[in-house]
Amino acid sequence: MPDGTPDRTPDDVTPEDAGPADGADGSAVDAERDADGADGSAVDTERDDERDDEAADVPEGWPDVDPDDELPEEPDDGRPVFRWGYVPGATPGKWARTWRDRVPDVRLELVQVEAAAVEAALRTGDVDAALGRLPVDADDFHAIRLYEEVPVVVVSKDHLLAATEEDEHVAAADLAEDVVWVAADDVLFGGDEPRPGRAPEVYDDGSGTLVTPAPSTTAEAVAWTANGSGITVVPMSLARLHHRKDVVHRLIDDAPLAPVGLVWSRDRDDDLVQELVGIVRGRTANSSRGPRAAEAPAEKKSRDTKGRGARAGAGGASKGGSSRGQAGRGGPRKGGTPGGKGSGRGPKGGKGGRSGGRGRR
Repeated sequence: MPDGTPDRTPDDVTPEDAGPADGADGSAVDAERDADGADGSAVDTERDDERDDEAADVPEGWPDVDPDDELPEEPDDGRPVFRWGYVPGATPGKWARTWRDRVPDVRLELVQVEAAAVEAALRTGDVDAALGRLPVDADDFHAIRLYEEVPVVVVSKDHLLAATEEDEHVAAADLAEDVVWVAADDVLFGGDEPRPGRAPEVYDDGSGTLVTPAPSTTAEAVAWTANGSGITVVPMSLARLHHRKDVVHRLIDDAPLAPVGLVWSRDRDDDLVQELVGIVRGRTANSSRGPRAAEAPAEKKSRDTKGRGARAGAGGASKGGSSRGQAGRGGPRKGGTPGGKGSGRGPKGGKGGRSGGRGRR
C-alpha cells in the first residue's frame, strides 16, 4: 500500500473510533442539528464544549445558527408546497421559520440536495429554489450571494496541529508534507485553485492499472483523516457536519472561501420565489416584493375607499342636522320652527382607512 493510502477503509472503522453518530442518516430537516447522539443519548461533555467553542467561531456574514435549535417538520395537510433545497452544511432554519410565519398558507418543505446536484434539481423542478454553493450557470439561474464560509483543515487528534490552540490559524505552508484528501464532492478546489499539501501517491490495483486513491465523499475524507493517513480541507460547516471524536479542525489561511447563495431558475421567477428572496435579504413583511406586499396596498386602498364613503355619508347627515340646529338657536327663520339647541347633528364620519396597512411609499 503506497504512502498516503489509508490502511483501512471507512467501513472498517469501529463505532468506538467514530464516536456517536451525528446526523448520519440525514434525517434532520436542516443543518442545525441536535447536540444529542443518533440514539437520543447525550454526547460527552468534551464534545458539548467543542460545539460551544465552534458557535463562537461563526464567521461574519453567516446567518445565526443554534446547533440545538431544530426546525419541526410540518405535516402534509393539503396546502400548496414550496420545495426549498439546501446543500449539506447550509443552515436554512432561520429563514424557514420566517417563511412559516409570513406565508402560512404555503407549506415550506426543506429538501437536502448534494452540492453538485443543485442545478439539475432546479431544472427538473424537484426543488423550487435552493440554498447552494456558488457559482452557478448564470445563463439559466439567478443567484444572490448570502455569505462566504471560511475553510478549515481537519486533522486526526494525533496530528501535530491538534496541539495548537483552537483559535490559531494554520498556514498552507504548514501542510506541505501532509497528504491532502480531496473528496469527489469537494466544494473548495474546483478549477485551477491551488491545493495545499501533497497529492496521494498512485498505486497498482493488481491489474496493472495505476490508481490514485481518492475519497468519494467528504464524510469518507474525514474518516480517512481520522486514520492518520492524511488531512482534508473543507468549509467549516462541513467540518461541523461530519465532526468525530477522533479529529479536530483549525482555520486555515491561503485557502479558498466557499460562497453560499440563494439560487433559482430564470424560468421560475414567480411571487413565491420573490417572497423567499425578500426573506433571505432581511426585508420586512411590508417591504417584501412578494405577493403579501401586493396585497397590503390593495387592502388599504379598499379600506380607504370605504372610509371615504362613510365620511361622505356622515358629512351629508351633519350638514342637514346643522341647518336645523342653527334654526333652533337663532329663532324661527323662513319656514323654521322654534327650538332649543339643535339636536339634529348628524353622526360624525369614522376615520375610514386609518386601520389599513401602510402601503409602499
